[in-house]
Amino acid sequence: MVGLGRMGTAMAHRIGGAGYPLVLWNRDRSKAESAATSLDAEVVSTPAQAAQISDVVVTSLADDRAVLDVYLGAEGIVQGLSNETICVDTSTVAPGTVLEVGAAIDVAGGTFLDCPVSGSVSTVEAGALTIMAGGDATSIDVVSPILETMATSVIHVGDRGNGAACKLAVNGLVHGLNIALSEAVVLAERAGVPREVAYEVFSSGAGGAPFVQYKREAYQHPEEAVVAFSLDLVAKDLELITQLGRD
Repeated sequence: MVGLGRMGTAMAHRIGGAGYPLVLWNRDRSKAESAATSLDAEVVSTPAQAAQISDVVVTSLADDRAVLDVYLGAEGIVQGLSNETICVDTSTVAPGTVLEVGAAIDVAGGTFLDCPVSGSVSTVEAGALTIMAGGDATSIDVVSPILETMATSVIHVGDRGNGAACKLAVNGLVHGLNIALSEAVVLAERAGVPREVAYEVFSSGAGGAPFVQYKREAYQHPEEAVVAFSLDLVAKDLELITQLGRD
């Protein structure tokens, strides 16, 4: 597991909890060491070392720059690949980044799958993610047991790059739902309907999507909500979505 942010750490616990031996790397080594303590996992010093001693490398990274650096940098994953290594990137990045990294891994003899996820940290913890898998179908079958430790649905969306494109479309939908739900809650509340009552109506009707259901506590008690998605990553997503639309 390479990348131990909120999502990556939750993924590591799901994978390790299913009995898979883990090797961990994170730019901030203290996060990897903290996760390793509870997972009985090995911590390595570079992404290349992680790839060199692993059959499957799962990455969860913040943005395109991080993905390019961790895969293609001087001590990146590509430097440690063997012919049988399968790399599974779960990050939200541009399709062009996926194609660039995938081409380098092809040259190095490994296999690259873009497998971004739909869901939050709590969804990972419940093993209920949706994974959009782009790339070779046979390789997806090989890593499916690992993906299924954290997902209830692994959907093959086509060629490499399609996973990234599908994830940006999904996030466009989710961010749109977030804004629409925010406006609806405030509209009802300002008109005199108690927030809890309005939310009960929203969740019971045609608009009661899973997003509405699992965000209930965050909307009804925002002062107590744990941050699930930082605004800088929202901005990054929206820029990627807009650029994909232009492309």
